Amino acid sequence: MIRKVLIANRGEIALRVIRACRELGMKSVAIYSEADEDSLPVQLADEAICIGPPSSQDSYLKADRIMCAAEIANVDAIHPGYGFLSENADFAEQCERCNITFIGPKSSTIRQMGDKAVARETVNKFKVPMVPGSDGPVESESEGLKVAKEIGFPVIVKAVAGGGGRGMRVAHNAASFGREFETAKAEAEKAFGNGQLYIEKFIESPRHIEFQIMADHHGKIVHLGERDCSVQRRHQKIIEEAPSPFLTPEMRKAMGRAAIKAAQAADYQNAGTVEFLVDAKRNFYFIEMNTRIQVEHGVTEEVTGIDLVKEQLTIANGDKLSFDQRSIKFQRHSIECRICAEDPVNNFLPCPGDIDLYYAPGGHGVRVDSHVYSGYKISPYYDSMISKLMTFGRTRELALSRMERALSEYIVRGKHMRTNIPFCQAIIKDPVFRAGKATTRFVEDFLARTPKELFTPQD
Repeated sequence: MIRKVLIANRGEIALRVIRACRELGMKSVAIYSEADEDSLPVQLADEAICIGPPSSQDSYLKADRIMCAAEIANVDAIHPGYGFLSENADFAEQCERCNITFIGPKSSTIRQMGDKAVARETVNKFKVPMVPGSDGPVESESEGLKVAKEIGFPVIVKAVAGGGGRGMRVAHNAASFGREFETAKAEAEKAFGNGQLYIEKFIESPRHIEFQIMADHHGKIVHLGERDCSVQRRHQKIIEEAPSPFLTPEMRKAMGRAAIKAAQAADYQNAGTVEFLVDAKRNFYFIEMNTRIQVEHGVTEEVTGIDLVKEQLTIANGDKLSFDQRSIKFQRHSIECRICAEDPVNNFLPCPGDIDLYYAPGGHGVRVDSHVYSGYKISPYYDSMISKLMTFGRTRELALSRMERALSEYIVRGKHMRTNIPFCQAIIKDPVFRAGKATTRFVEDFLARTPKELFTPQD
C-alpha cells in the first residue's frame, strides 16, 4: 500500500504529482536544490528535503542523495516525473532493491526500451511497422555507410541512448555521412556517456504522432489515443494537439493496435508513450518508446477526461486500470503551447531572471499547468519552461480560438524577461497550421517565410 510518495523532480510536474497524491489521500515529499527553496512544490508538499546545490548534476541527477532523502522520509514510492532520472534504469533498479515502488515501468523495461536499437529489435518481433535501418548499433563509420547505401540516402544517424534531439544527425549523401557520423558520436558520448549509433532511413517532412498507453500489473494494456507533436524545433516540441488533424479513424485504430503491441513486446506497466513517424502517404513507422509520463500528457487528459497521474499512482499501488479500451471516449479537441522564457528572435536564447508580474489566462476551456508566480526567479540551471498552456473544446476550431484568446491574456513581465508567447501566437494564426498541415519541417519553413516583427517579444 502506497502511503507516502517522494517526487524526484521539480517545477510543474512535481506540483502536478503533489496534487494527485493529495486527491488520493497519499502524503507527498518534495526534494529540492538550493535554487528551488522557495518553489511551489516545496511550499505545497507535506514534507520537503534539500538534496544539494543548484546544478542538476549535484542535485536532481544525484540518485544517492535522492535515495537518502527517501530513506529519511520513510516513503513507500518514488515518482520520477519526466526528465532527470525518469528513464534511468539504474535508478529504477535501485528503488526496486530498496523495496521502494518506482512509479513507472520495471527497470528491465526501461533498460530494454531506452536502448533504441534494442527497442527496434523488440517491437519488430511483434510486427510493428519500422523505419528501415540497421539491425542494431553499427560498429564503425564504414559499416554505417554500407547500411546507408543499402537503404538509400538521406539517412539519420541516431544515438542508441539518445533523447531530446541530441546525438541525431541527417546525412543527405555519402560525402557528408562521415562528418555527420562523427558529430553524432561526439554528441552522444558527451550527453549520454554512450557513443553507439544506429542508422535509419530519414523520412522527409513526416508527422510526429505519439500514442499514450497505460498498462496495469494484471495484464491489461490500453491506448488513450494520439497526440500530434509535429510542431517542433530541433526535435524539441513546441505545440501538441489531440486528436491529430491528419489521422483518419482507420489509421487511428491501426496505430493504436500497433502501440499496444509495442507495449506488449516490452512487458510494459504504468504510463508510456509509443512514438511514430507518419509519411505523406499515411504510412506509419515506430521510432521509439518513452518509458515515463510525457510533458504533454495534459492534452490527453483533456480529450479523454482521465487523470493520467492518478492512474500512475493507483497502478503502482497494485490496482487494476479504472477503465478499458471500450470505455475511453475522445470527447473534444485539445491544444497545448509550451510557454518558455526564451527569445525567439535571438535564436531562442533562454532568458533567466526574475518575474515581476505574472498573470495566467483563464476562462472556460483553458488550463494552465505551471509552478510560476509573481516574484519567481527563472533559474539558469534548468529548463526555461514557464508553463504548459492548454485549451480545449468540442471542435479544433473552438480550441484554436480559445488558444488565441488565452495567449493574448498571458502576461509575464520582468527585467530583460522575454517569452515565446508572441511566437506561439504567430503559429496559431498561421494558415498552414490552421489547416492542420504542419509537419516536422513546419517551424523551419515558418521561420523562413515569417517576418520576425510578427513574433518579436516586448521588453
